[in-house]
Amino acid sequence: MRGRAAPAAFVNQRGRGRGDSRCRLPRAVLSCQIGVEMSYIPGQPVTAVVQRVEIHKLRQGENLILGFSIGGGIDQDPSQNPFSEDKTDKGIYVTRVSEGGPAEIAGLQIGDKIMQVNGWDMTMVTHDQARKRLTKRSEEVVRLLVTRQSLQKAVQHSMLS
Repeated sequence: MRGRAAPAAFVNQRGRGRGDSRCRLPRAVLSCQIGVEMSYIPGQPVTAVVQRVEIHKLRQGENLILGFSIGGGIDQDPSQNPFSEDKTDKGIYVTRVSEGGPAEIAGLQIGDKIMQVNGWDMTMVTHDQARKRLTKRSEEVVRLLVTRQSLQKAVQHSMLS
């Protein structure tokens, strides 16, 4: 299978560089922890249940197609984000997935929050920085770390049982 979704992992990652999208985060899971709630406080570690999604871009002439659209970013109004529970989240979210496209085949879902793209921190980037990171012409494969509410709830449920 060209695109694939890996099992979810619980990670705690400390971003570096005050939102500079060029600051790299390690590709490996940094630490397993007990505690599940998705949280973000500026300057503090981001804790989330994540899933790896690998998308192989589809070549159409000169273009490489991912098959999804994004919304959000630190330069956008978070109150307009339909996926933010408290309307303060400025993360990058998947807003559309093309039926039968590379993203759908890989398992990406509408509402997924993109935490990393090819190892780069996406938690504090503008919409344009996120778009550029996803559409780099030199990268035919995009490896994402995403979180979704269903992953968070499944882990919370299993920890309460």
